[in-house]
Amino acid sequence: MALSQSARKVLLTGTVSDSHTWNLVFLELFLTEQGLDVVNLGPCVPEDLLVRRCREHTPDLVVVSSVNGHGYADGLAAIVRLRAEPELADLPVVIGGKLGVDGRDDADRVARLRAAGYDAVFDDGDLLAFERFLTDLAAEPSTPVGRPA
Repeated sequence: MALSQSARKVLLTGTVSDSHTWNLVFLELFLTEQGLDVVNLGPCVPEDLLVRRCREHTPDLVVVSSVNGHGYADGLAAIVRLRAEPELADLPVVIGGKLGVDGRDDADRVARLRAAGYDAVFDDGDLLAFERFLTDLAAEPSTPVGRPA
């Protein structure tokens, strides 16, 4: 699941019910500073649109962000839809932000998101953990298409 040096495109998206944009602007700037080419889909992205844009842009990584507290439910629907597409089944996808409305980290919620197909979950927007993930991803040997062999 490495980001190759020649193709390091990231598709950044909000969830279907999340109309917030500041998190997406911040993440776009952060990812750009990491040397990544970012396509920001913006807020309120339905699952079918996310699938179409993944096919169109062929990203090396998808980053899903939510701050409205519905990231778990919306994110679960998004990853199930993405993983249902054979050509997107191995695409690295991560989610982060405010995943629940209860204000607490929930290991079961994180485990369910991982089991559904997310490669990493950054509950409550752990930016340092996300930065380490990106560093590790860039350091891994890559296959010709930037996916695991």
